[in-house]
Amino acid sequence: MPWTDRRGRLAVQLAALGLVVFLAAAAGAGVRATRGAQTTADEPQYLLSAISIAEDGDLDIADELADERWREFHAAQLPVQTRVLPDGRQVSPHDPLLPLLLALPVAVGGWFGAKLAMAVVAGLLAAALAWVAIRRFAIDPRTALPVVAIFGVSAPLAMYGTQLYPEMPAALAVTAGIGALTGRLQRRGCWLLATVVVALPWLAVKYAPLAAALGAVAVARLARQGRRPAAVGLVIAFAAAGLVFAAVHLAVWTGVTAYAAGDHFVGGEMTALGHAPNYAGRSVRLIGLLVDRQFGLAAWQPAWLLLVPAAAIVARRRPDGWVIPAVVLAAGWLTATFAALTMHGFWFPGRQVVAVLPAAILLLLVAGRDARWLRFATLGLGAVGVWSAAWLLHAGRSGAITWVVDFFAVGDPWYRAWSALLPSYMGPSAATWLRHGLWSAAAVITAVAVWRRYSVASSSTPEADPEPLADPEPEAEPSSSRVRTPAPSSPPQAVAESSRTSTAPDRRSDRARDDTTGSLRPTRDGE
Repeated sequence: MPWTDRRGRLAVQLAALGLVVFLAAAAGAGVRATRGAQTTADEPQYLLSAISIAEDGDLDIADELADERWREFHAAQLPVQTRVLPDGRQVSPHDPLLPLLLALPVAVGGWFGAKLAMAVVAGLLAAALAWVAIRRFAIDPRTALPVVAIFGVSAPLAMYGTQLYPEMPAALAVTAGIGALTGRLQRRGCWLLATVVVALPWLAVKYAPLAAALGAVAVARLARQGRRPAAVGLVIAFAAAGLVFAAVHLAVWTGVTAYAAGDHFVGGEMTALGHAPNYAGRSVRLIGLLVDRQFGLAAWQPAWLLLVPAAAIVARRRPDGWVIPAVVLAAGWLTATFAALTMHGFWFPGRQVVAVLPAAILLLLVAGRDARWLRFATLGLGAVGVWSAAWLLHAGRSGAITWVVDFFAVGDPWYRAWSALLPSYMGPSAATWLRHGLWSAAAVITAVAVWRRYSVASSSTPEADPEPLADPEPEAEPSSSRVRTPAPSSPPQAVAESSRTSTAPDRRSDRARDDTTGSLRPTRDGE
């Protein structure tokens, strides 16, 4: 098939995928956050800041608070989050990029317009993630498209597709960053990567470690390719961006982070990490973020459990480009484990890791190239998660549950039965720690068994469409930096690209539930 036809077909497929995910997310736009509000916790603060930007051109929400502009989307009394600054201003203790993105939708359609704008972000995220999987990791579209669709229309991504938090824009930025890093990283790629790294902390300062991980991988890759001027340029750009970030926050929020303008971190900005963090207790989140009965990813989408064998497969076989999504996922997961104040709060499950779930999906897809069973398991378990999402959506739209305070009261028979096997860290008991031990042991045993089953490979020939799409950027790297093998069905002079080498690799809400206590030839299916 001609190259242009293949590219056009992919564009149509990606557009269809984005539309499906947009509609799935938008269907939940009217679901209440709590019994007395369409939005809750930090969401009203983002909306008030967006209103202030749209109408006043600044972040001072003192007049919006005085006029009770929040009554439209938060019927109950709005909890106080801001303190009056020395000059009389009141600025929400949240970074400004999300309100800036929501200013126009809020001006046009109010709170509902803002939620639809987030659904658009969810659709864009799905399309971008599938593009990265197909074009950068050579995943067969027949696998990439349905897998991304399954995760896009299930928890937590579908629910955060209408909740007013920076999680989904951050996930889109992370996907763009991975796409840039796994490309040739020429001028356009460097600009895109720099934009992502600079933007992430402006969405939320909690994404600074994630931005640092992306930036470090980029600089290391450029340095190892001998492109030191480009590497130095990125370092200078990142340092300058950091200085600007600090200067603006000192001027607007009176501290180096937005937390300085809040009424609740009175002991200093660093108390956003906890007044006396129990890091040993927080370590239970390493598995708890996955298997917690109420707030774990697998409670609502069991396909996330497959991250454990997928991580073992890619770490063992080391396919091309695997380091980048692995580093991104590790940075986000460790931040959610040890830096976040709590994993239980007034939000829908998975909030702390939503930003790095695209990296997790990419690892699942890459691991599935060498493990057919993993592909089938992802689709099968993923379908169960879609079922659970449909139950949540139906119950939310009918008023039986809300997205925040009682989502775990849903009548889904699968969730009621399945969740009984999971530990509940919200109310630790002997049974909780027994289940915690069993799930931790199961994760370790699974990882070890998969590691031993799969042989080491220096590169991986992907099970991809035999007619790879051409990269739109011109070839600019030395030929020695790319590995090419003859295509089996092409004449000697034709080559197919078999790999793209890469040498690189919470804040408090209304109230938080603190849980700190507690080549080689690839083989088939690991043979």
